[in-house]
Amino acid sequence: MLRNVAIGIVLSLLLVGCGSSGSEKPNEASTSATSGNTSGAKRRIAFVPKGSTHEFWKAMQAGAEKAAAEKGVELLWKAPLKEDDRADQVKVIESFTNEKVDAIVLAPLDESALTRPSKDAMDAGIPVVIVDSGIKGLEPVSYIATDNFAAGKVCAQNLAKAMGGKGKVLVLRYQEGSASTMAREEGFLEEAKKLGLEVVSSEQFGGATRESAQSASESLIQRFSEGGTLKVDGIFTCNESTTFGMMRALQSAGLLGKVKLVGFDSSKELVEGVAKGDIVGLLLQNPVKMGYLGVVSAVDHLDKKPVEAKVDSGAVFVTKENLDTEEVKAVLPKS
Repeated sequence: MLRNVAIGIVLSLLLVGCGSSGSEKPNEASTSATSGNTSGAKRRIAFVPKGSTHEFWKAMQAGAEKAAAEKGVELLWKAPLKEDDRADQVKVIESFTNEKVDAIVLAPLDESALTRPSKDAMDAGIPVVIVDSGIKGLEPVSYIATDNFAAGKVCAQNLAKAMGGKGKVLVLRYQEGSASTMAREEGFLEEAKKLGLEVVSSEQFGGATRESAQSASESLIQRFSEGGTLKVDGIFTCNESTTFGMMRALQSAGLLGKVKLVGFDSSKELVEGVAKGDIVGLLLQNPVKMGYLGVVSAVDHLDKKPVEAKVDSGAVFVTKENLDTEEVKAVLPKS
């Protein structure tokens, strides 16, 4: 009988031990999932730009990295594979939401397609900061961008000045759904009409790459040329890829410098175009500042510090005459 009692006590102890071990593991997993971080680890700030190939995004990454180093956080930089791949950008946001990062900074490819995954992230307790381009139906921690509509108007004013206040104009758009470039295009078109310029084409899209933009530019040039002469006086392009594509197409056609070209954003080649007089001017944003403020705003929000709901990151119109000024040097590409 004593032997049976001893066996019963041992079995009871074993069962208690197993029960204790089984109850602790789910609690540990739940704690980790709720916090989104391990004790003592750096905060993880995910940054999702529209792309990674254009100089604009490289400059934005430099700004984000500077802020991350200053704030002592880990920067998780991940772009979609292609700058027109909305589905891939959605997957990147969903992945970071599932990983339970501490905050997300997003430059949305599409003003509508990125609304749901951004809301899902916020519903999961992950604050979202939007940079560069707007998004519908979302109240982010902060929206940091150029005043794109106003910038488009500035481009129209400078093109009209270069054209002597009259003439025909082509507009090469970027891609549908991109809120930032759409605002530039609409600002340009409104101001061009007010200034008396005749816009003969504004329905052509250049797409996300320099190659697609050059192809679209070549089609426009062919369409509006007669006897080797381009029957327009000015051209407006709304981002780096469309400006570069148009510059190359004009060069191939022997028309570079013969028609007034005003563009948006910069690269080494585009700045050289301005310096040579091949491009009237470029409206340059401040992507370094956008990237920097995006990370700073996310961290400040996590620290429960006040954050501005909307920030104009500024822009400057660059011409051959002001290339060497300090204001312009501050936003020119560093490489």
